[in-house]
Amino acid sequence: MMIAVVDRGRSAAPLRAPLRVLLVEDSRMLQDRLRETLAGLDGVEVCATVDSEPAAVDAIRTGRCDAVVLDLHLRRGTGIGVLRALARAGVRPPEVVVFTNYDLPEYRRIAESYGVRHFLDKAREYERLPAVLEQLRDERG
Repeated sequence: MMIAVVDRGRSAAPLRAPLRVLLVEDSRMLQDRLRETLAGLDGVEVCATVDSEPAAVDAIRTGRCDAVVLDLHLRRGTGIGVLRALARAGVRPPEVVVFTNYDLPEYRRIAESYGVRHFLDKAREYERLPAVLEQLRDERG
C-alpha cells in the first residue's frame, strides 16, 4: 500500500534562474580553476569562456550571460578594450567583475569610468570572487 503525503501548509519557493557568468580569461589553467570554484556555488553557472577581446565583445552582445568575470590582459586585446568597444557600440554590458593581476589605480579608475563596481586582484583577492558573484546573484532577486 502506498501513501501519498501532500504538504498544503507551504508552497514551494519559486525556482530562480542561475546567475550565468561569462569568463573572459586567457589562462587555460585559471579558466579551469575558476570553473571548479564556480561549480561549487548555488545559483551560479558558467555560461561561456572566452580568451580574447573580440570573442568577449561578441559573447556579451548575445546577452546570454548575466555577469562577466573580466581579465585585463587577454590573448588578443584587453579587458579595457572590451569595455571601450561595448561603450562605443552603445551596448550596456551585464555586471562586470574585473579580475586581474594588474591592480593598478589607473586601471581601476578606467574600469570604474565604464561602470565597473568590482575590481579584484587575482593573487590577493581570489577568495572574494565567489562572494561577489553570490552578491550579484542575490541582487538580481
